[in-house]
Amino acid sequence: MKILLVRVSSLGDVLHNLPMVADILRHHPNATIDWVVEEGYVSLVRLNPHVRKIIPFALRRWRKGLGKPENRAEIKGFWRTLREEEYDLVFDTQGLLKTGIIMGAARVCRGGRKVGLANGSEGSGYEGASRFFHTESIPLDPRTHAVARGRMVAGAALGYAVDTPPDFGLPPPEAANRPDWLPREDYAVFFHGTARDAKKWSADNWVATAQALAPMPVLLPWGSEGERLEAEALAARMPNATVLPKLSMMDAVTLAQQAALAVGVDTGLTHIAAAFYRPTVEIYADSPKWKTEGNWSPRIVNLGDKGAPPQASEVIAAARRLLGPQLDDQ
Repeated sequence: MKILLVRVSSLGDVLHNLPMVADILRHHPNATIDWVVEEGYVSLVRLNPHVRKIIPFALRRWRKGLGKPENRAEIKGFWRTLREEEYDLVFDTQGLLKTGIIMGAARVCRGGRKVGLANGSEGSGYEGASRFFHTESIPLDPRTHAVARGRMVAGAALGYAVDTPPDFGLPPPEAANRPDWLPREDYAVFFHGTARDAKKWSADNWVATAQALAPMPVLLPWGSEGERLEAEALAARMPNATVLPKLSMMDAVTLAQQAALAVGVDTGLTHIAAAFYRPTVEIYADSPKWKTEGNWSPRIVNLGDKGAPPQASEVIAAARRLLGPQLDDQ
C-alpha cells in the first residue's frame, strides 16, 4: 500500500501529524508513506525514519517571486515529482484550499481514495472548499485534539481504532551528540517567543521562574529581531540566563530534544520538547488548552487556558516537581 500525507505547515501542526505514520504502520506494516510538507519543515519530518519520501513544497518562497524563471522551474518540478507515483490513499489533514489542490493533483491507482476532513476544529483555519478534492470526508468532533485529528482520519479510512498513546517517531536524545554550543550540564530552555502577543507570558513571570531555577542555566532562543530584544531584556534580569545566537530549524529542535526542562508558551518548539518526552511545562494564555496540550506523558504539565494564564508560582511548582532531585543537586 502506498500512502501520501499532505500536511504542509506550520511547525506545531506538522509535528502533531507525525503519529499518523506509526499508527498506519502498526496496522499495515508493509505500507510505504510519503509526505508533502513546506520546505522549512522537511528536516523535522526527516527525523522520522519511517517516511520514505518527502516532497518539499515552497509556496511561502515561491509566491514572493512567481515571475522568476527559477521559481517557475521549481513549481513545475514540484508538480512533476508529486505525480510520479500512484497512491492507494492520499490524506489531507490540513483542510485548506491549497492542500486540497495538492491532493487533487496527486495520482491514485484504480480504486484509490483521497481522504480529508469533513469539518474543522473550533478556531481553526479550515476551508470547506478543500472537500471538493476528496473522495471521502471524515467528520470529527470540533473539539478533537490536534494530535488526534490526523490519527482519527487515518483510522476511520483504514478501519482501525486509535487506542494507543501517540508515537511521534522521534529519536531519543544522545548526550554524546550534544553540539558544542549547548552547555555540558543540565539546562532549562524558555520558549518565550510567539507571533501573537496575546499568547505571551509576562516578563516578570519569566524572571521569577528563572530565579527559582538558579543556578541551573536558562537558555533563551529567539526567531525574530523583536524576540531577540525581548530575550536580551529578560537575560539582563536573570543571573543564570544566556541569549542564544540565531538558530537553524534543526538546531532549535536539538535545543528542545536535549533540555532537562522546557518551559514555553503555546508554540511549535514547546510542543516539540513535549513530543520528545522531555520534562515540559506548557503555558496557555490566549489559546485553548484542549486543542494542543501535551496529554501523552506525566512528564508534561499543562497550565493556564484561554484568557487565564498561570501564575509564576504554578509554573515554578510544576518545574520543581518535574526536575525533582535534579534541581536540588544544582
